[in-house]
Amino acid sequence: MEYLNEMTDEQLALAYIDGNNKAFDLLLARTQTKLFTYIIFVVRDRDVADDIFQETFVKVITKLQQRKYVNSGKFSAWLVRIAHNVIMDWYREQKSEKIVEPSQDNDLSNLGGDLLDMNVENQFVNEQVLRDVKKMMNMLPPTQREVVYMRFYQEMSFKEIAEATGVSINTSLGRMRYAILNLRRMVREHHVTLQLD
Repeated sequence: MEYLNEMTDEQLALAYIDGNNKAFDLLLARTQTKLFTYIIFVVRDRDVADDIFQETFVKVITKLQQRKYVNSGKFSAWLVRIAHNVIMDWYREQKSEKIVEPSQDNDLSNLGGDLLDMNVENQFVNEQVLRDVKKMMNMLPPTQREVVYMRFYQEMSFKEIAEATGVSINTSLGRMRYAILNLRRMVREHHVTLQLD
């Protein structure tokens, strides 16, 4: 087991594909908390998150056993993409009206202004600002909440977000832009003061 601890997640996945069950146990131990946190953040219901988490790992095991995993990037991004697909399937099954897409092709030409001119990373530095923003994030539509979470809490690039959610980079950027628009609207409507130290 000692040599397994020195392996990357990607190497552990390949070792499991080759029949090493202990490699998967370690892979699960390394990734489960981060994955569950992502799922519960998106769906905001512990029972649903438990179900989605379990279904995600069933799909992961199945795909690994079918040798559908190829070490072409981060294992965690591959894992999040599977979880994202399970979440979207769940939303479709629920026929949830919570998923609000701005437009079919995420055309942003009708929006004016300089929404992304600020340095968003610096906006999240102050702890109070972070708490206020997190409260408002919970009011965002799931696709927007998801991209904000992946970008700022999981520190994923927009390319990784696009790969994980199965959309283009432009769609990921569009969702972030709409999220920022919505967050700014909430700040105005609720008279929240976001001040960085």
